[in-house]
Amino acid sequence: MNALLSVSDKTGLLELAQALHAMGVKLLSTGGTAKLLLDNGVPVTEVAQMTGFPEMLDGRVKTLHPRVHGGLLARRDVPEHMAALKEHAIDTIDLLVVNLYPFEATVAKPGCTLEDAIENIDIGGPAMVRSAAKNWKDVAVLTDAAQYAGVLAELKANGQVSAKTKFALSVAAFNRIAQYDAAISNYLSCVQDDGTQAVFPAQQNANFIKLQDLRYGENPHQLAAFYRDLYPAPGSLVTARQLQGKELSYNNIADADAAWECVKSFEPARDGAACVIVKHANPCGVAVGADALDAYSKAFKTDPTSAFGGIIALNCTLDEGAALQISKQFVEVLMAPGYSPEALAVFKSKVNVRILQIDLPAGGVARNALDTKRVGSGLLVQTADNHELTLADLKVVTVKQPTPAQLQDLLFAWKVAKYVKSNAIVFCAGGMTMGVGAGQMSRLDSARIASIKAQHAGLSLADTAVASDAFFPFRDGLDVVVDAGASCIIQPGGSMRDEEVIAAANERGVAMVFSGVRHFRH
Repeated sequence: MNALLSVSDKTGLLELAQALHAMGVKLLSTGGTAKLLLDNGVPVTEVAQMTGFPEMLDGRVKTLHPRVHGGLLARRDVPEHMAALKEHAIDTIDLLVVNLYPFEATVAKPGCTLEDAIENIDIGGPAMVRSAAKNWKDVAVLTDAAQYAGVLAELKANGQVSAKTKFALSVAAFNRIAQYDAAISNYLSCVQDDGTQAVFPAQQNANFIKLQDLRYGENPHQLAAFYRDLYPAPGSLVTARQLQGKELSYNNIADADAAWECVKSFEPARDGAACVIVKHANPCGVAVGADALDAYSKAFKTDPTSAFGGIIALNCTLDEGAALQISKQFVEVLMAPGYSPEALAVFKSKVNVRILQIDLPAGGVARNALDTKRVGSGLLVQTADNHELTLADLKVVTVKQPTPAQLQDLLFAWKVAKYVKSNAIVFCAGGMTMGVGAGQMSRLDSARIASIKAQHAGLSLADTAVASDAFFPFRDGLDVVVDAGASCIIQPGGSMRDEEVIAAANERGVAMVFSGVRHFRH
């Protein structure tokens, strides 16, 4: 058996080569890889010696040779192929170990130049990988150090790599080439005439890895699957570990993501314990509290009816007290960064409840850089709405000034409104939502619905803070929320009738601040 080893990342390579040599495999290699092996006493033949042609052009040309690709591509079951190899004195290559120049890591570095990027585009490596992967029945191709142990185990046990494994390695190899080429295309498609990088490439090449097939999509007649980014953001839903419960459905995942993204915007060290309850992609209750039980109890009070069968997310460890209270309700999915053993024991008998553990990202919230939305035969791409509002950003536009407590409620209401479908109106007080109006064609209807929700829950909207995700185009929207009990309002501002709305706020004796930013969520 002959093996060709040529890697950029040499992790585990020496151990692999030593094991192959011990099994009598003849080793071929290039440049730095060959030097590493020879320096460590592993016999190896350099590719330049095998081809009879030296590496040239600063290493740009070294494996692009018929002796390499003939050895990889020849079908052992085709006599004519084997005769051609014999005629030209070409040996077969039965095992290829290649990983590629670190293009992705290079372009991710601050200050990477176009020249740096170009020099880290691998040519010979992908060409060999494609040749070996195409001829998978006869050649095993390894493109990741994580594959080394499994292949060595098969060689030691059976003297060969199974057809099943070789096919899986081939698929992995083509996937790696696709990822690599996509990264190059995305980078180069962003290069502008002045050498700067555009935000969006001229061609969008995305790579996602399937996590699982789902039972069905939004409705039972639709097929569905769940994929993750090639490089997922830390603390995102795709990193969740399911501790118990039924398989997640398409709708479970969509709602769980909405809940998790909202709750992780509340940092435990800064905001305390937080709980978000989501139903049909909208928060129906959000609160912060002294602990998990306090936060959940307040969030649940917002809309107990909608919370039935909802998705619950917490930003803190779930303890027994909170678990006992939550277990009294029908819950589809429960998410938290941790669970006490006693809390898990509470849910042990509720086998259908899906319990997910997701680590909060270290050093603050990590989110997707881009958002996408599929349209007919197209794709909308935008930078993600990761804007965080602070007290310093607020502009008080009314005679009446908000109190410190009102300012905190306004920021809380604004944070929640960001995760409510437009048009969004959110009433809050004391670190909890009091009424949520979502997804209406009219902002007035959203305000009215939020008020009705509060009435049904037995909550008073007197002296509440209200957030509107977009400006009030007329004073009527402000009048509706003030009539319901609001004493302070946060909205983006920017309407042609801002002065009319400000005058209405002054007339009604309420405080109003402008955020200067809109949070539409379609």
